[in-house]
Amino acid sequence: MADAVQNDNATNTRNTRLAWIAGVGASAGLGAALARRFAREGLNVTVTGRSRERLDTVVAEIQHAGGQALALPGDVTSESDLAAIARQLAERGTLEVAIFNAAGATRAPTLDLSAEQFEAAWRVTTLGGFLFARAALPPLLAAGRGSLLFTGATASLRGRPPFAAFASAKAGLRSLTQSLAREFGPQNIHVAHVVVDGGIDGERLRTSAPQRAAERGPDGLLNPDEIADSYWRLHQQGRSAWSQEIDLRPFNESF
Repeated sequence: MADAVQNDNATNTRNTRLAWIAGVGASAGLGAALARRFAREGLNVTVTGRSRERLDTVVAEIQHAGGQALALPGDVTSESDLAAIARQLAERGTLEVAIFNAAGATRAPTLDLSAEQFEAAWRVTTLGGFLFARAALPPLLAAGRGSLLFTGATASLRGRPPFAAFASAKAGLRSLTQSLAREFGPQNIHVAHVVVDGGIDGERLRTSAPQRAAERGPDGLLNPDEIADSYWRLHQQGRSAWSQEIDLRPFNESF
């Protein structure tokens, strides 16, 4: 009887579909929108970020809506933090999708930009993406399928002042995703990069650049929930027609 219960528990764990989203902050941001979207589809969502308070707020919102979520704080530049979270995921179910949404948004003219600031942007965005992939890929490979998605930006494709650090880091992340896609696509892991080409109508922009947000208006900014819809559709793509990269922008954005 005990063996039967143990086997049932193991089966239930394997059948629990997990999503892991790193780079979750304010409930009005993209990371939180992604968590809500995947939870709405029945996945048990783990959210990772540096602020326990913000993560708990997102988890509470998801649970209030009837979804399942867990806050596991961590630093994406810490290999040990990410490895510990991956071990906890393995105990909870089968990882189906992992999303890297963290970024070091450094803004400064080149001659005012310190080496420490430049490195910090690279560590969060590029190194963080690499470490996240190393933590997420083993459980995805063990499952035999899954999606590994990364959030990019306009700066992934072109640099301009005063974003030398941010653009360099985002371009590096984009190249990383291309390498990962070619290496792990044949192993049934869908690796994709999402270029978010425009300002996101969230707490960060409205706090750091309220005038810009007001000038652009709702039609000039990307809605986080609509971005999240695109991530879900990307995850749902059949492997005979995978996208490695998509770009998203408001309808009136110049490009």
